[in-house]
Amino acid sequence: MNRIYLSLGSNQGNRRTNLERALVLIGGRAGLIKARSSVYETEPWGFRSALNFYNQAVELLTDLKSAALLDTIHEIEIICGRMPVAKRYAPRPIDIDILFFNDEIIDEPTLKVPHPFLHLRRFVLVPMSEIAPDLVHPVLKRNIRELLQECSDDKRVVKWLR
Repeated sequence: MNRIYLSLGSNQGNRRTNLERALVLIGGRAGLIKARSSVYETEPWGFRSALNFYNQAVELLTDLKSAALLDTIHEIEIICGRMPVAKRYAPRPIDIDILFFNDEIIDEPTLKVPHPFLHLRRFVLVPMSEIAPDLVHPVLKRNIRELLQECSDDKRVVKWLR
């Protein structure tokens, strides 16, 4: 069984409903959701938008290998209304990122794990610190709590819902 950590975000439409729908689909198609953080309202990272995000971290247990999990996540994003966009950072109804896949380091053209920017983003680290504060980043050799303390991101992250 693989232990995975995901980051979910939404800033279009009914953000809470988008997250809930994605969680139901993840649980039905990818594996067992072992833990999930509170929902946090966060400022966009990497682009400007009047719409803030709702973000959440999830611990998932799955039998899927990394490539199959990535395909499943992309299918879920499409079901939840995500359309392909030319820009990397843009508003979206749902965004699901694989943060960690066990303690593996994956460097494929379509998948980089641990997520290469997770240590730079408070909207990832704050929810992760709620469900896995002692998880050690296999490259940086620091746990989530330490990464959050060292993070220079000044974007607002506010607990919104449990």
